[in-house]
Amino acid sequence: MKKSFYNIPATRLLPSKWDIFSLFFVLSMIFIVAWVCSNLGGQVDYSNINTLTQYEKLSMSLWQLPRYAADTTVRMFIALFFSFIFSFAVGALAAKNEKAESVIIPVIDILQSIPILGFLAITITGFLAIFPYSLWGAQFAVIFGLFTAQAWNMVLSFYQSLKTIPKELREAADMYQLSAWQRFWKLEVPFSMPGLIWNTMMSMSASWFMIVASETIVVNFSKTTSATINLPGIGTFIDQANDARNFTAVGAAIVVMLIVIVLYDQLIFRPIVAWSEKFVVTEMQQETGANSWFLNVLQRSAVLQSFGRFISLQANRIVNISWLKKDLSKHYDQKTHTQTEENESRVKSLVWQLCVMLSILVFIYLAWRFIYNNPNDPIGLNETIKVFGYGLATAIRVFVLIIVASIVWVPIGIWIGLRPKVAEKVQPYAQIFAAFPVNVLYGLFGTLVIAFNLNFNIWCTLLMALGTQWYILFNVIAGASAIPHELKMAAKNMQLKGFVKWVKFLFPAIMPFYVTGAITAAGGAWNASIVCEYINWGSNSIITATGIGAYISEQYNAPGNHTGNIALGVVVMCVFVVLTNKLFWRRLYHYAEKRFGMNM
Repeated sequence: MKKSFYNIPATRLLPSKWDIFSLFFVLSMIFIVAWVCSNLGGQVDYSNINTLTQYEKLSMSLWQLPRYAADTTVRMFIALFFSFIFSFAVGALAAKNEKAESVIIPVIDILQSIPILGFLAITITGFLAIFPYSLWGAQFAVIFGLFTAQAWNMVLSFYQSLKTIPKELREAADMYQLSAWQRFWKLEVPFSMPGLIWNTMMSMSASWFMIVASETIVVNFSKTTSATINLPGIGTFIDQANDARNFTAVGAAIVVMLIVIVLYDQLIFRPIVAWSEKFVVTEMQQETGANSWFLNVLQRSAVLQSFGRFISLQANRIVNISWLKKDLSKHYDQKTHTQTEENESRVKSLVWQLCVMLSILVFIYLAWRFIYNNPNDPIGLNETIKVFGYGLATAIRVFVLIIVASIVWVPIGIWIGLRPKVAEKVQPYAQIFAAFPVNVLYGLFGTLVIAFNLNFNIWCTLLMALGTQWYILFNVIAGASAIPHELKMAAKNMQLKGFVKWVKFLFPAIMPFYVTGAITAAGGAWNASIVCEYINWGSNSIITATGIGAYISEQYNAPGNHTGNIALGVVVMCVFVVLTNKLFWRRLYHYAEKRFGMNM
């Protein structure tokens, strides 16, 4: 009997309890986001220091913490939205175009190591100029800072996934004559989802780790005059509580922060992880998989199911839009399809190399003018040599950190990734530890350093590890989770055990993911040095280590305009990052891609 509206049972037409709950949740989220966004703006004149005094101090009432948490979380998700767009565009371009890859990947390696304070110090003026009389100028500056804590890790993850798509899947896409647009949404994005989702969670954790340093905007008026804008948020609240040594307020902020992390893990990331498992490359059904109670609730809602089918239909229409599909009658030619790509002419290659060299020379010239030709802030050769020494000290810390973190977390990450049920339970705790802002430990850590007369140049590495070791763990878990079931069965049939199993099967299987995690962890360690080599938990309570991060933090927190010194520190940091990536990390990545990739 044909289905129609009139023969559907009445119980199916009436909203169920799941429909009511789901609609209440969705409408509540829309209301909260709209309410928070309406409060992010405000009138302000960035050229008048008197109008900025109202933002110098934040209310320390504990009753304001839910609002601060909502403000911070909305900023993070706005930044995450732009990070996804950026990752899809830039990551795909780098993976598909060798010339673009030769420029984009080194630039990403540099950008991920530049500290948020470096981005803020250089880009604040531009955002304030775009919104000269609105608080949105400062808000977008903070959102951009959060974007820089999220995007680079996601770009590298997406790029790595596209470079490791199995050859048989590419051939299947060619057989179906998918256009570049269809191939992107039907093959490349689904294949990258498991790794990209784990790195997205890591990016959110990195945002929490850097939030204390990013929600404070410094507006410079002269060499010695500046004003501070403390935007409402968890980061600003923790920073002010640290300065006042109000550890009750710090503890309350941490509790609220952990509640927020657990909420968006259960309501957003856990359902997405469970959903993304259908994109794991395997011909056999997974024995176990991630589960999400909230996703199960949403799937029981008939209203949301209907809405989901409608969205899916519209998405398919966009993916299969006629003018973006291949015209097989005109484009398909067996000879053209099978022939190898012709080598580009020497003229085009020469023009490309000249453009790259010209861009580098222009950047060097502008950086030189900005740093050394500033009459209000002269910087000499001695200062430059000193900063290079600071960079070398931080480079040694980063190197030691990566070695120790790899020894500890690679075996643990593989063990977790091979057990989806364990990964499901570990995921929220890993996010909490990765998101824990190291700034809240300043008081305790500084007291221990002084009480036991510890060498802060050594122990600050521990603070750096607290925020960056998780890149390795998350990527290794993602890599172990993505191992095809057939490969596991083959290793089992070959009776691989013990040391041989780890060396011949497990380590090679996760090697591309590990290298991606190690590269991002190294970049994150350089970034984290600004908050780990310079700790401040109140007036006259400052401890610094010898390093480039401490130098940048000192110059950023010093009264007046020291953007030239900050730029010098950032450039020196970039030099060290480029050298280490070019000489070591990129070579290791290409070796892992060619030696351990699943392409035949």
